[in-house]
Amino acid sequence: MIAKKNIATLIATVAFALSGAAHASALEQFKSFVATTKAAKGEFTQQQQRKSQTGKISPVSSGSFVFARPGKFIWNYTKPYDQLLQADGDQLYIYDKDLNQVTVKKLGNALGSSPAAILFGSNDLEKNFTLSEAGTRDGLEWLNAVPKAKDTTFEQISIGLKNGTPEAMELKDTFGQTSVLKFTSFQRNPSLGAQEFRFEMPKGAEVNKQ
Repeated sequence: MIAKKNIATLIATVAFALSGAAHASALEQFKSFVATTKAAKGEFTQQQQRKSQTGKISPVSSGSFVFARPGKFIWNYTKPYDQLLQADGDQLYIYDKDLNQVTVKKLGNALGSSPAAILFGSNDLEKNFTLSEAGTRDGLEWLNAVPKAKDTTFEQISIGLKNGTPEAMELKDTFGQTSVLKFTSFQRNPSLGAQEFRFEMPKGAEVNKQ
C-alpha cells in the first residue's frame, strides 16, 4: 500500500504551464499557468529524499494524473502498488486495489493549503499561499509557496518550471521530510469527457465514509 503520508503528499501534487516568454520568472510562468490552464494530464514519479528508519532509500512511486479545475482530478499510482485518488468536485475517493477498499471523504475545503490546491484548486492561490521566487537550480526556475494556514501538513511547496512547463515539485512537511515529484508527458487543456471524473465503485469493495 502507498503510505498515508504519500497520499497526503500527493493529493497531489504538480503541473504548471505555458507562459509565452521562455525566460519569464518562475512566478510569471506560474501565474500564467494558473490563469490559462483549466485542465491537464501527464505522468509522474514520486520519492522521499530522506532514508527510512531502517536506512533504506524510499522506493519510487509512479503513475499518471489528470485534472480539471476546480477540484476534479484522478491521481493514479501504478508502481510499486496500485492506488487511486479521485475527486469529482464534491467527494474524494481513495481506492486501494489490493484490499478492494474505498475511503470516501467530503472534498469541501480539504484542498485548502495543501499541495493539491495548487494543481486542482481555484485560481485564488495567493489567498492560501505566500508565493516567492526561489532562483534557478538544476536548470529550472523555482517558486516557493508557503501555506498561510497554521494547521497544514506542509511547511513549504517548491515548484520547478522550465519554459512555462512544470518539471518538478518538492514538498517539505512538518516532520522535516521532503518528497520530490517529477512530471513528464504534460498535456495542457486536453479534451476530457463529461464523465471523466465520475468514480465507479468497484464490485464488492469495502466502503469507509469519513
